[in-house]
Amino acid sequence: MKIKKLSILVIGYWLLVIGLSGCATVPRGQVFSTYNIGGTAYVSLLNLCESEDITWEYDTFTRVVNLSKGAHNIDLMVGERLILVDGVGQYLKHPVDLYQGAVVVPYKFKEQVLDSLFGKTYAKQSVPLTRIRKVVIDAGHGGNDPGTIGKRGLKEKYVNLDIAKRLANLLKNDGLEVIMTRSSDTFVPLSRRVAIANNAKADLFISIHANANRVRSLSGFEVYCVTTAVNDSKRALDSARQGAPPDIDRSSFAQSPSLNLKATVWDMIYTSNRADALRLSRYVCRTIDKNLNTKVLGVKNGPFYVLKGAHMPAILIEVGYLSNYNEERLINNGYYRQQLAESIEQGIRNYIRNSAFTEVAKR
Repeated sequence: MKIKKLSILVIGYWLLVIGLSGCATVPRGQVFSTYNIGGTAYVSLLNLCESEDITWEYDTFTRVVNLSKGAHNIDLMVGERLILVDGVGQYLKHPVDLYQGAVVVPYKFKEQVLDSLFGKTYAKQSVPLTRIRKVVIDAGHGGNDPGTIGKRGLKEKYVNLDIAKRLANLLKNDGLEVIMTRSSDTFVPLSRRVAIANNAKADLFISIHANANRVRSLSGFEVYCVTTAVNDSKRALDSARQGAPPDIDRSSFAQSPSLNLKATVWDMIYTSNRADALRLSRYVCRTIDKNLNTKVLGVKNGPFYVLKGAHMPAILIEVGYLSNYNEERLINNGYYRQQLAESIEQGIRNYIRNSAFTEVAKR
């Protein structure tokens, strides 16, 4: 009898201790360990997400975290006070940090951000995440141009179109406007493909292809940017003869006879586009390497016509070698092509997300 009474007293004591330690700060059942960093209380972001049933995605390379639940998204970057809540910039009092390898956030983050966002009091603001809103997807070859043909008879033009369509649907679901240079088995000249992107004033140009080589053992995924051997100044001069750069008030150029002025601005645009294309290529390669059990050959330079003529960041993706027997068999599988499309989309999304921090910080 005494033992039972003692047990009840002990249990009651610990319930009282737990209650006193938790109730003063967070609701019952949501007691989180806190960490003192520079005099500020932090909590594990992963623990917060698990308690709120929030999907978590962390890119260790860029140190960007994406949280999503329902129609809402939150983007954070380790070391930054700036966060993006459905594309709207907000500043925390203290930056997101790392503690023993885990991402942690200021203790008030739950109350100030999570509760207000996922509660009924938050009204979503229709502010675009970044300037990147329109993407042109180019399915290589088509019509009387089959592209490369694998040993099993798989034609590149069909592979390119299938992956392009899958990618287009995924990007549309992300809220982006997508334009395809071809949506059926038709032949479209290279000059027309570039013109479609330039006339649409697209923000990104993604060309989908499959590779081939006489060496049958070669295999792997790779992404091409315009080669550095392509002179930006020459491209700029050619474009300058055609008129003012995109998104530039043409009236400011109309009164000036200086071709050099136009060429200078075009040169700046091409140089910037080359850098952005390189960053985008790296994001795509990283997601492929992370998601798929395939060899990633990395980012390369090439003098492709569609890359040279584009007025926006442009990349050409080689999804694999149809000349390789095993890779042709893999690419011929619809499930694998869906995985390719999803990984490419994720790479594009990560690039856009990372760009958002830079753009919002400049506002």
